[in-house]
Amino acid sequence: MTDDELIAALQDADAVQYGEFELSHGGTSEYYVDKYLFETDPRCLRLIAEAFAERVSGDAKLGGVALGGVPLAAATAVTADAPYVIARKKAKEYGTANRIEGRLDEGEEVVVVEDIATTGQSAVDAVEALRDAGAEVNRALLVVDREEGGAALLDEHGVEMEALVTASDLLGGE
Repeated sequence: MTDDELIAALQDADAVQYGEFELSHGGTSEYYVDKYLFETDPRCLRLIAEAFAERVSGDAKLGGVALGGVPLAAATAVTADAPYVIARKKAKEYGTANRIEGRLDEGEEVVVVEDIATTGQSAVDAVEALRDAGAEVNRALLVVDREEGGAALLDEHGVEMEALVTASDLLGGE
């Protein structure tokens, strides 16, 4: 897959929208990348899973960030034949009360899988939860880097962020 192929797929799925949008961190933006449109589009999901699978090596386990990273981790897990866990935003208040769902052994390498990074805070929260559960986390794979500080924040936490595309890539042809 080429970057152009993924960008075209994201645009064909109408995942890049223009207008006035409030973002999860409280800021506003003149564009929005709708993860639900690209994560529910079979072509986009397949391209993303294939691209992520090429970047996962060895015995690394995937760590899907709830909610948006979960379908990406699941699709990549099937494509790469790699197991995955789910990092919840907070521990559930019933049943096992887990924050990390799935099988995770002490010292296992986990690659965080996330949809979009703006500030990078949700990925950092997942990294911390996974580390607290005993995982070794040094990498994060993302679909879109909005180029608003996410890579720098992850770097401050010892995590290398690799995005398939950037906001500049997506908006360059508009």
